[in-house]
Amino acid sequence: MHTFSTLKDDLSRSGLSPSDTVLVHSSMKSIGEVEGGADTVLDVLMDYFGKTGLLVFPTLTYTIYGEERKVFSPEKTPSVVGLLTEMFRKREGVVRSLHPTHSVAAFGKDAEEFCRGHEAFSTPCARKSPWGKLYDRNAKLLFIGTKSISCCTFFHGVEEFLPVPGMFGKEPYDLLLEREDGSFRHIPSFRHEGHHNKYYFLAEPLLREKGALEDASFGDAHCFLLEAKASADILLALLKKNPFFFTEEYQEKETRS
Repeated sequence: MHTFSTLKDDLSRSGLSPSDTVLVHSSMKSIGEVEGGADTVLDVLMDYFGKTGLLVFPTLTYTIYGEERKVFSPEKTPSVVGLLTEMFRKREGVVRSLHPTHSVAAFGKDAEEFCRGHEAFSTPCARKSPWGKLYDRNAKLLFIGTKSISCCTFFHGVEEFLPVPGMFGKEPYDLLLEREDGSFRHIPSFRHEGHHNKYYFLAEPLLREKGALEDASFGDAHCFLLEAKASADILLALLKKNPFFFTEEYQEKETRS
């Protein structure tokens, strides 16, 4: 059985520094049996990074696109990307950004500054949003127990930085942000189209070759450890040559040829 101490040792062996900004994609089941369960996992991560670094989880809520009344409440709307993300956002001291579909939750020395202003952007992962700040801070992306890096929301941001042609719908959705006083703010937001993340795993060999992607372990889970700035620079160079690399049309054409 894994404990607070053994999991903290795993983080130390991974090479991650307590002063790092780290965004975590996670599968709780992959970690194995943990004394204290998911709460202990969060205790470890918050203790390790929360004093001098910044711990970030995605708390995405893109399912509201399909709802009749498209309302996002930062306090009440649950994250749809895993148990740890939902538990983390509810913890004391955690700050959640206010974007209606692609919010993040952060804990650490400058969590409020990191999350501030996300709702001002009409796209989910704009360059000056928290997703772009991961690049500016040379953050680390820790994938705990994911089968690949295809769940990497940061790569949506990299595609937005160019931007990749055709990655947004033609018209914005009228989304509503529920304020603390119960009033609402209208936020027009363009949705990502094309399911490009389906093919992000194809970048893994190149990222490894360039030294931006390494392996680690956390409990029973195999982990990917990705450098945000280095991986973004590599993908930007790739996408400038072929902006359609992660599109279904291009990959199907490659498969047929």
